[in-house]
Amino acid sequence: MTSLAGFAPAVIVRDARPEEMAEVGEIRMTAYLADGFLSEGSSYGPTLRALGTTGDGPVLVAVADGDDRRIVGTVMLQLWPHAGEVVAGPGEAEIRALAVAPDGQGRGTGRALLRAVIERAALTGVRHLVLLTQPEMQTAQRMYRRAGFVRLPERDWSPRPGVILVAYGLVLAPGGQASGWSAAGG
Repeated sequence: MTSLAGFAPAVIVRDARPEEMAEVGEIRMTAYLADGFLSEGSSYGPTLRALGTTGDGPVLVAVADGDDRRIVGTVMLQLWPHAGEVVAGPGEAEIRALAVAPDGQGRGTGRALLRAVIERAALTGVRHLVLLTQPEMQTAQRMYRRAGFVRLPERDWSPRPGVILVAYGLVLAPGGQASGWSAAGG
């Protein structure tokens, strides 16, 4: 469990519990729908809801400090070989489905989740983190760049014709520290 003070309100990031996975899926859907990154009938909706329910990687949740039951955000780490197309081999892992509930946005919850998933990856021996994001997700991309992620255009991926997801990567330094990470967001 990672406590990240200095965020308003403070959040604690911990592992999701099995009984919380349905709620985690709904938080992802709510966040993506509210921000216009997913349409109601999208074929990606069931995948987004189900990520992590089959044990294919740790799912972290951010809960309001003082209320361990109120989930305000989530993120998933998928390790090789269970990660998606953007992961090239052992030593790499993919960050998936970072989502913050609308009432938790703008309060540092996304940064807390990103920092926690980077720390988790380092603890598992990951040396290179990668992720895919929609080109329209500009706020998320700013957060990734501030954390030290760089564009990896050679790893951009098209899940279907007309859809391009942009890739970012972060090299984790020996000892588990992310190169260029700034907890203050830049």
